Amino acid sequence: MLRAFSTAATGMTAQQTMVDTIANNLANINTNGFKRTQIDFQDLLYDKVRQSGSEVAAGIKTPGGLEVGSGVRTAATIKVYTPGELENTGRNLDLAVMGDGFLQVTLPNGQTRYTRDGLLQTNANGQLVTPNGYTLEPAITIPIDATSVDIGKDGTVNITDASGNSSVVGSLQLARFPNPSGLSNEGDNLLAATEGSGTATLGTPGDNGFGSIMSGFLEKSNVQMVTELVNLITAQRAYEVNSRAIRAGDDMLSTTNGLIK
Repeated sequence: MLRAFSTAATGMTAQQTMVDTIANNLANINTNGFKRTQIDFQDLLYDKVRQSGSEVAAGIKTPGGLEVGSGVRTAATIKVYTPGELENTGRNLDLAVMGDGFLQVTLPNGQTRYTRDGLLQTNANGQLVTPNGYTLEPAITIPIDATSVDIGKDGTVNITDASGNSSVVGSLQLARFPNPSGLSNEGDNLLAATEGSGTATLGTPGDNGFGSIMSGFLEKSNVQMVTELVNLITAQRAYEVNSRAIRAGDDMLSTTNGLIK
């Protein structure tokens, strides 16, 4: 059987994965803090019929070899951490991280997760939480008598009470990673640290390379619709071309079979 069948099949599988990834990017085009994913493809093993530089006669070596590839595979999916567009909400508890860093949240089981989604709320105890109820780390509680909340660029949370007195009730921290693309997607706009991402480094917003906090804004997805649609067309055409390679191989076998009639 022709090698083209299995080789083209790997190409079709790879392009299918690319379409799936593009579809997920487009589905999350309005998701707060979402970062688009791109795919890294790698070629597969080669059948080396003749090595480059092989001696074909006394003192004569070939300048090139003869090798046939066996297709392509999806090597990795990589998160692209370019900044997303900022949306002015006018709501003081909405936060956007301008630059490098993630907000930390604590799950009910005590595990720590990370997010760029700054849509914060207060729970029944006055603690700052995510829309799913996960508390920020470090925990910050807004007093019930607070009439206004102001969050500074350095993450300091200031409140004003009914008497007009101002006080600081806590400070936000950000986490950075040597390789943020190695973070594991957990759903709910949450990311988990892995061995590939490295260990989190904590710091104050605006200091030592950490991003600053913008209150009253939300960071939207960094997905560009035009770019994704162009990639979608490219993947669709590549899938079609690989299917044609299979059809061409089938026609060649059909012609060969017809020779014995």
